[in-house]
Amino acid sequence: MKKITLLLLLLSSLLFGESKIYLGTGYAYNNETVSYNGNDKTISNNAARLKLGYGDREAYAVEFSLDYVDNNKEVFDANDGKKYGFNVELLKAFDFGIYVNPFLKAGFGAGYMDTPADLNNGSLTYGSFNLGAGLFIPMGEHFDIELAYEYKGVSYQKLDNNSTNSPDSTLHIGYVGVNFRF
Repeated sequence: MKKITLLLLLLSSLLFGESKIYLGTGYAYNNETVSYNGNDKTISNNAARLKLGYGDREAYAVEFSLDYVDNNKEVFDANDGKKYGFNVELLKAFDFGIYVNPFLKAGFGAGYMDTPADLNNGSLTYGSFNLGAGLFIPMGEHFDIELAYEYKGVSYQKLDNNSTNSPDSTLHIGYVGVNFRF
């Protein structure tokens, strides 16, 4: 009986809380420095993001996002292709009684980049650790604009079985997007 009561209390807090599901989309400008075999290469790309979140823009939220990076630069090979990623991030927003709601977020991501430099698979997988800070600018109860800076520490898989070094990179992202809250 205690378990049922506890479960009902938890469910009621979800139903009567201020948390909402939200969908978002936006544009990102990526500046990435890739380190491999003692060499550093800096590239800049445009990216798009779709995200689904659950939370309150004045408290806590969890976000799931899909990233598409229009990689038109040579990173590992002259024919490097697009980059795709999936991220899960926890977000803490603050309500200071001003027009904007600042936030901090942290999470993890994974993805792959199409490249013929990986002779076995034709793509390189990667994992990332994500940190970010930004502002929600409410434009109404169900709509806000998001401005953010994000840092990602990215670790790519080894290019081939003979390689002893894994490429890694630091990624600095400027993000502008919109969120629709339900």
